[in-house]
Amino acid sequence: MTHPAPRRTAPDLSFLLDHTGHALRTRMAAALAEVGLTARMHCVLVHALEAERTQIQLAELGGMDKTTMVVTVDALEAAGLAERRPARTDRRARIVAVTEAGAAAAGRSQEIADRVHREVLAALPGEDREALLRALDLLAGGPLATPVAAPRPARRARRAH
Repeated sequence: MTHPAPRRTAPDLSFLLDHTGHALRTRMAAALAEVGLTARMHCVLVHALEAERTQIQLAELGGMDKTTMVVTVDALEAAGLAERRPARTDRRARIVAVTEAGAAAAGRSQEIADRVHREVLAALPGEDREALLRALDLLAGGPLATPVAAPRPARRARRAH
């Protein structure tokens, strides 16, 4: 015996956010590959240029675990874009310092990120674009500001069937 699917009473916000977020991440990854960077490398470079920050602080800002952060900084160092140095305020702490080449790469990658965002948002009429950005900003600063502990960790985005 088959049972009918439950009737949906609200839009599938999870699917909409997961799908569009995943699609945006793939566009961004392809675009940043033009300059040999990943989105994580871009994130680390930009945030490390803003202030003197440790790997742990940068990992928190970029939503990365320690292992991913170490691999990302290793790749930046290998490419000559960043280096680990003692912090000026606490010689025991190590910060990620961006090299001159890294600062130039961050400038190019930020231009690319801004271009991708403009291209995606251009699909919406101006008032819808502004409303979407306001609404997402409210969600990101409100009910979706912090992930909730769950019995099973959330996995990557679902795909539309």
